[in-house]
This record gives sequence, C-alpha cells and structure tokens, in this order.
Amino acid sequence: MTELKSYEGGCHCGKVRYSVKLDLTQPMLSCNCSICQKSGTLLGFVPVDQFALKSGEESLTDYQFNKKVIHHLFCSTCGVRSFGRGTGPDGKEMRAINVRCLDNVDLEQLNVMKYNGRAS
Repeated sequence: MTELKSYEGGCHCGKVRYSVKLDLTQPMLSCNCSICQKSGTLLGFVPVDQFALKSGEESLTDYQFNKKVIHHLFCSTCGVRSFGRGTGPDGKEMRAINVRCLDNVDLEQLNVMKYNGRAS
C-alpha cells in the first residue's frame, strides 16, 4: 500500500515552485554519479501527472551530459536543482524530485537507498 501525499517544493530563491504527489515511505535514491554526488541530490521519481510546476519555467536552465536522457534543471538565479525531467526505464515521461527541496520534510526519517550511478 502506498502513502502518496502532496508536497510543495522549489529552489532556494523561490522563483521555481512546484507541487508533487510522492510516497516518501518508499526508498529515495542517493546516487553517486558525478552530478548527483557534487550537488548532493536525493532523488524520488514520479510520473509526470503527479507533478505540477507552479512557477519559474522561465527561470529554469537545462544541463545535459553523458547519454543526455535527463534534463538536469536548475534555477538560473540561485542555482538549486529542485527537480529534473526525463524518461523512466519503461519509456514514460517522469520527474526526478530532489526531496531535499521539498518543504517541511524530515530527511532523517527517509529510507535512503544508495545507487551506483557511476556504473551506468
């Protein structure tokens, strides 16, 4: 049984804001790929229909590397990567949520799973 709940999140300066439905009882990924390790991202993945960008589309800058399948988005003002756009293994559009950027979430309560992104 999932515990899908609604959360608000965004970047540091507040230009980028979104709402997302996410089950934080599921494992969140701590990836060791070059970009996730350097930015300290902690990821949860959701289908695109569980995500709504409320503001800041014009403030997002896109960065892609390696296979260029994930759009690593960051705020052009404060530089925070609060979410990304991509395609899941099933070919469906998804959003990669940086759960560190969700409002009022106790990160110590999360189930964190290590992912070896360096090997991908």
